[in-house]
Amino acid sequence: MDAGGFLRQSCGMTPPPYTMRLNIATGFASDIGRRDENQDFAALCLDEARGHHGAVAAIADGVGGMKGGRVAAELAVRTFIDDYLGQSDLLSPRRTAARALESINHWLYREGTKNEDLKGMSCAFTGIVVKGRRLHVFHIGDTRLWRLREGVLTQLTRDHKPEGAEQTNFITRAVGREEAVRIDYLVFDVAPHDRLLLTTDGVHQHLNPVQIGAILEQRASPQETVQRLVSGALSNHGDDNTTALLIDIIDLAPATVDDLTAAIAELPLIEPPKVGDIVDGFRMERILADGLYSRVFRARDIRENRPGLQSVLLKFPKPDTIGAEAAARSAFMREAWVAQRVNHIWIGQVLTLAPGRQTCLYVAQPFYVGETLERRLKRAPRVALEEGVSIATRLAKAIGSLHRAGIIHRDIKPENIILLSDGGLKLVDLGVARIPGMQKDHVFVPGTPSYKAPELFEGRNRAASPGDERSDIFALGVTLYRMFTGGAYPYGEIEPGQTPKFNRPERLLSKRRDLPAWLDSLIVQAIAPDPADRFHDGFEMAFKLETGAFGAEPDFAKKHSWAGRNQVGIWRTASVVLFVIAAGLLAAEAAGYPVWPMMKAWGESAAKIATPTRAPPRRLPQG
Repeated sequence: MDAGGFLRQSCGMTPPPYTMRLNIATGFASDIGRRDENQDFAALCLDEARGHHGAVAAIADGVGGMKGGRVAAELAVRTFIDDYLGQSDLLSPRRTAARALESINHWLYREGTKNEDLKGMSCAFTGIVVKGRRLHVFHIGDTRLWRLREGVLTQLTRDHKPEGAEQTNFITRAVGREEAVRIDYLVFDVAPHDRLLLTTDGVHQHLNPVQIGAILEQRASPQETVQRLVSGALSNHGDDNTTALLIDIIDLAPATVDDLTAAIAELPLIEPPKVGDIVDGFRMERILADGLYSRVFRARDIRENRPGLQSVLLKFPKPDTIGAEAAARSAFMREAWVAQRVNHIWIGQVLTLAPGRQTCLYVAQPFYVGETLERRLKRAPRVALEEGVSIATRLAKAIGSLHRAGIIHRDIKPENIILLSDGGLKLVDLGVARIPGMQKDHVFVPGTPSYKAPELFEGRNRAASPGDERSDIFALGVTLYRMFTGGAYPYGEIEPGQTPKFNRPERLLSKRRDLPAWLDSLIVQAIAPDPADRFHDGFEMAFKLETGAFGAEPDFAKKHSWAGRNQVGIWRTASVVLFVIAAGLLAAEAAGYPVWPMMKAWGESAAKIATPTRAPPRRLPQG
C-alpha cells in the first residue's frame, strides 16, 4: 500500500450469471510530497461476485491544518464503499451512497467537536458508482473527477470554493465540517473506452487540463498513466500530497431499470408511420397488425448490414390512446431489460440499436419466419403427441430460464409463441413481464383472462398477486391444453372483467382419446387451482415432460383421481358393508342356521373350482 492508501478489492471470486458484465482496468499512485503526512486516501471495489452493485470508488483529501485529516479521509472512503455495498442492490445508488456519506459526516462532525486529538477533522471527497450504463457522482470540496472520451477531456465536478478565490486552498464544503452535509449528486452516461480519473488538488493544481488530457490521451496502461500524472505534478513544483486513481472502462454490464427508464423517457412518441416510410434507417414494408394501442410492421434495415437481420419487426405505440404512452414506455423498458440479461435459443430477442440511432419510441425485434401457435392449433391436422411434447418441453425450458433470472413472463399464450419454419420456436412479448426491482403492479395485474391463474383474480383474494413462477406454469398448462385439443379451454373462455369459478377442469382425454394418460395428468397438475399443487417452475415441468412416459403415475394424479379425492368415503362405505355382513352372520347363527359349516363348505368348493385339474400322466409306449 502506498503512502496515500489504496484498496482495490474484488468483492467475490465468481463472475455474475449474465452474458455481459462490467470489466475495468485500474491504476493508482500517490506521493507524500513535502508534507509530514499523506492525508490522501483512495479505494475501489468491483462487485464481481454478483455484478449488481457495479464498481464503486472514492478519493478523499484531508483538510490541511486540521487534526485528523488522514483519519477523516480514510473513514470517509471506507465507509462510503462499505455502506454502499452492504445495502440492497435494488435501491438506487443515489439513495444508498448518499445515505452512507450523511452517516459518516455526522460521525466525523461529532468526533471532531468532542475529541481534542481529532478536533475539526474533515476532508474533501469525490465518490463514484458505475452501475449499468450510468455513472453516479457524489462530490464535496475540491477533489475532482475527469472523463476522457474520444480525445476530449471533461471536468465532471465543480470545486466548492468562494468566487474569486479559485486558486486558494480554502473550500466552502467538506465532509465532517458541518452537522449537515451538502452533496453534489450528478449522473452521466458511461461508455466503453471511457477513462475516469479521480485526483486530489496536488495533481490538478500543478497540471492544467491540457497537460492532464495529453497524458491520458497517450493511452498507456492505467498504472503507467497515473505514475506519469503524479510525477508530472511533482516536477511542476508540486509540494502537496499528490494522488490519482484511474479507471478504464473496458466493457459494461447490462443496463439497469433506471438506465433504461431514463433513456426511454427521452424518446418522443410519434404518429405510427405508413408503408413505405423510413424511420431511423428502417423502411416499412408491410403492416402485420394494427390495433388500438400499436401498429406493427415488417421493415427492412437499409442502414446496417447485419447478417440475418435485414428484415425486422417494429412495433410503434399510438399516441392518441389514453394510457398508451406510459404502457409503451414500460413495455419497451421491460423487453430491453430482459433482452440484455437472457440470451436463450427459444426466447425472442430485442435488437439493440447503435447509440444515437433511435430517435423515437418503438421496439425493434428480429423478424421470425413462421406461424404463431394460435394459428397452428386452428388448422388440421391436430398437433400430434410427439410434436406437441417437443413444443411443450422447449417452452417449459424457456420459461425455466426466465424464472432462474427472476423474470415472470405473465402473458404466456399461443399468440406469443412463434413456431419457426426451420423447426425452432420463440417465446415473445415480454412487455408485461415482472422483473426484479420493478414491482409496480398493485393497480393492474397484467395477462389474458383465460390464461390467468385463479390467484391473479381480485375476486378470489383481497389483493391480487402480481404473478410468480406457478402462475406462469398455469398459463403454460392452458396453452398446452388448447394446443392438443385444437383450441378448447379447460375452464372455459374467460371474458375481461369476469370473475371465474375454477371448478374441476374438463380432462384432456375426453377430447383426445389418442393421447396418453400421463400427459393428461401432467396438464391437470399444471392447471391446478391451488398453486401448491402445480410444478414449481419450468424446469420441473420440462423434466416431467421428458420422462412422463417412463415414470409412474404422478402423485398429483393419484391425489386428484376419484379414489384419491374420496378415500374417506370409500373406507366408511367398506366399514358399513363389513359391519352389515358380520351382523347378518351373527343373527343367522343365533337363529340356528349352521353358518360356519356352510361357509367352510363354500370355501372348499371355491378352492376346488379355483384349482386347475391335472390330466393323468401319459404312459410312454414300451420298446
